[in-house]
Amino acid sequence: MRKRRPLLAALAAVLALTATTLGATTGDDRAEAAAIGPVTWSDEFNAAAGTPVDGSKWKFDIGGGGWGNNELQYYTDSTQNVYHDGQGHLAITARKGNPSNYQCHYGTCQYTSGRILTAGKFSQAYGRFEARIKIPKGQGIWPAFWMLGGGDWPNTGEIDIMENVGSAPNTVHGTVHGPGYSGSGGIGGSRTIGAPLGDAFHTYRVDWSPNLIVWYLDGSEYFRLTPSGIRGNRWVFDHPFFMILNVAVGGNWPGSPNASTSFPQTMLVDYVRVHAWNDEGSGGSGGSGGASALKSKLNGRCIDIPAANAVDGARLQMYDCNGSAAQRWAFNSNGTVSAMGMCMDAAGAGTANGTPIQLHPCKGNAAQQFRLTSAGDLVNPVSNRCVDVVDNNAANGARLQLWDCAGTANQKWTRA
Repeated sequence: MRKRRPLLAALAAVLALTATTLGATTGDDRAEAAAIGPVTWSDEFNAAAGTPVDGSKWKFDIGGGGWGNNELQYYTDSTQNVYHDGQGHLAITARKGNPSNYQCHYGTCQYTSGRILTAGKFSQAYGRFEARIKIPKGQGIWPAFWMLGGGDWPNTGEIDIMENVGSAPNTVHGTVHGPGYSGSGGIGGSRTIGAPLGDAFHTYRVDWSPNLIVWYLDGSEYFRLTPSGIRGNRWVFDHPFFMILNVAVGGNWPGSPNASTSFPQTMLVDYVRVHAWNDEGSGGSGGSGGASALKSKLNGRCIDIPAANAVDGARLQMYDCNGSAAQRWAFNSNGTVSAMGMCMDAAGAGTANGTPIQLHPCKGNAAQQFRLTSAGDLVNPVSNRCVDVVDNNAANGARLQLWDCAGTANQKWTRA
């Protein structure tokens, strides 16, 4: 949603990039579909009619600057645009008119609508992201359910779970964007059914695991993508993403409303649910789900909580492997690695070389995401750096840090 493409270019891209071409898995990109775990986040939208969204789960994007796509709406935080309908649904309503005299990039705004997101409140790497939605209809109407990996777009990535443009009411699009494949160069697939999607509720979802994203409409797969499908560009779908729901009006892709477009237009959302990704027993990167020691190939010692003192800020060390709770690390479905009720953490949310590795209360944020690769690297995806034994120190008490991945013994780990 943050880019956009002219309509003809977008349609050409969708036609050219089908599940049978870009979605094929070959060679080192073979990956199994996500093993889905329990629900980690949900909103069922069961509040009273006219009430606002749950502020502990959602916040608003506000404004009329065009959102990078020359869109025509002004996004508000008003319950005129985003509200519960009292029947178990979230309603996001695009309205024609501007009673508050909002100003847009083209002058006085002609439309208002809503855009809500979980940024700063919830994000997750991998799992199932699903919503049951009845989309709006009409030329120039552009509903979406999508995700972003951070503020540095497109370098942090975008996953569009559901997009529809009113001129093609029967077709859902699923797309990714990243460095070298942003805007009209986005990579995706689509499915067209025999009736307008806005005639009924449908479920839209992705199942996302390391090196694989699969799109579904009503439980039926229509596109899949692995790193081999992004034309040699960088795969950036290995860190937490947050979710967005919105209804845009006009813009580069859908075009403007015309005389056939009626207002108001409402997107109804029955639920949004996120499940964990559970790699237990899969043999893929990240290891199994049970707790075990992490042994260094440098010195044969294990990552250890000093004196088994699980306090916030305790600097992790290497120590003789002893099987204690202070050395038993669980790779959790939300991407964290934990022991004794605390999580491995890049201190101060740092990403630079030399950032200490410490204990911190589990938050599930980017600083606590670690992935054990098949090559034995323990990688923090947001920094793209490895857990490293400082100064190649082979002794008990050696400290840990983030450092550029170099393939050296002081950055190699096995589960024991």
